[in-house]
Amino acid sequence: MPDPGPSPLQSSLPAAVASFGAHVLANTLAAGVEPPSGTGPARPAPPAPPALPAGPPALTPAPAPAPVPVPVLDEGAAAAAAPQPSPALARILRGPSGLGTASLHWGRSEEPAAPSATGTPGAPTPAAGRPIPGLYHHPVPEPDPARVEELSRRIKAWAMDEVALYPEDWEDQFDGFSVGRYMVACHPDAPSVEHLMLATRLMVAENAVDDCYCEDHGGSPDGLGGRLLLAHTALDPLHTTKEYAPQWEASLLSDAPRRAYRSAMEYFLQATTPSQADRYRHDMARLHMGYLAEGAWAQTEYVPEVWEYLAMRQFNNFRPCPTITDSVGGYELPADLHAQPAMQRVIALAGNATTIVNDLYSYTKELASPGRHLNLPVVIAEREGCSDQDAYLKAVEVHNDLMRDFEAAAAELAVTCPVPTVQRFLRGVAVWVDGNHYWHQTNTYRYSLPDFW
Repeated sequence: MPDPGPSPLQSSLPAAVASFGAHVLANTLAAGVEPPSGTGPARPAPPAPPALPAGPPALTPAPAPAPVPVPVLDEGAAAAAAPQPSPALARILRGPSGLGTASLHWGRSEEPAAPSATGTPGAPTPAAGRPIPGLYHHPVPEPDPARVEELSRRIKAWAMDEVALYPEDWEDQFDGFSVGRYMVACHPDAPSVEHLMLATRLMVAENAVDDCYCEDHGGSPDGLGGRLLLAHTALDPLHTTKEYAPQWEASLLSDAPRRAYRSAMEYFLQATTPSQADRYRHDMARLHMGYLAEGAWAQTEYVPEVWEYLAMRQFNNFRPCPTITDSVGGYELPADLHAQPAMQRVIALAGNATTIVNDLYSYTKELASPGRHLNLPVVIAEREGCSDQDAYLKAVEVHNDLMRDFEAAAAELAVTCPVPTVQRFLRGVAVWVDGNHYWHQTNTYRYSLPDFW
């Protein structure tokens, strides 16, 4: 399979779409509206982000590199040269094809991305890691180390000092999560570190709920629904009587996950529009419903059919993260455009593909954990009666199919809806998908690959 090459800071769209965008902008200017540079039609600026603890000034984003033409690759020669240890892996190595598989990324190179400099004092240095053989992905440039360092400092101060999220003996695990590197890789076009903090607080809060309510830091399916419901009120506030409101307000500080949700959402509300906030609440309700389905299966020791597992994973997945890409980018995709079925399909496919990436990279970690953890390879092996290796390789194929469908759907939407904010949002989601893979690949503190090749 040809190497898809590195993604630029902002993946580009087809030339035809760019010309449509220029036409829309020209019409906007002719109507007497001056759109902000590099964004869609003008709209009121969002409120300034909340004040942050004293620290270094916000960092100026580096200019994005100029796009370069897509190299013409000989797919037949590349496929012939690829190792073929098994028929299952051979099918994967052929890679996806069809509309959209290259349309969102045209700043590519045939060379792997150069490693980042490691001389910055205090900057986390990612381990090289290696991508899953045959997994369709786009390598990305190393995240800006200065931003990674500053974001890592700020998020740790928020987690430890502001919301008391973790006890001190969990500090190593917090550092090993490398959330600063994760978010800089996923949002390279964020205007400032303050914008990056919006996504980073929410990411850390979501993981605290997962760890403490569902997973390996005291989580359990018993009583999960009640805990999730009360935590969700930190995102979607309770409107109740004066008599009972104080008790609810006190409950928001009663445990670490609720403190984290409450604080992260307060910052988010100060920097975004009401429609962006409500969009995020909706996607978090989806996430919590997915947690409940997985918890119910754990209680009854039910192994779902593969299609049932994939249905659960459409809800228990990363969707809340790429859906706020415009908030982190400092602009807004209007609510009516976000709600379009075609856009919802793009966002759902992005969330589904990135979540299967997590299933694949965390496979050995979950096998080594107590109890039985459902992930796509485990479900395929159980339900389709294949070996662990064949099940894993088939899960790679499932991911590649989802990626193909995501890129095809995004390319089609970019052509049929040539609105600048739509195009920018699609680029942002595509870059988030790439950054999510980068973090999983390089986070060798958490993940290691099975010996299937």
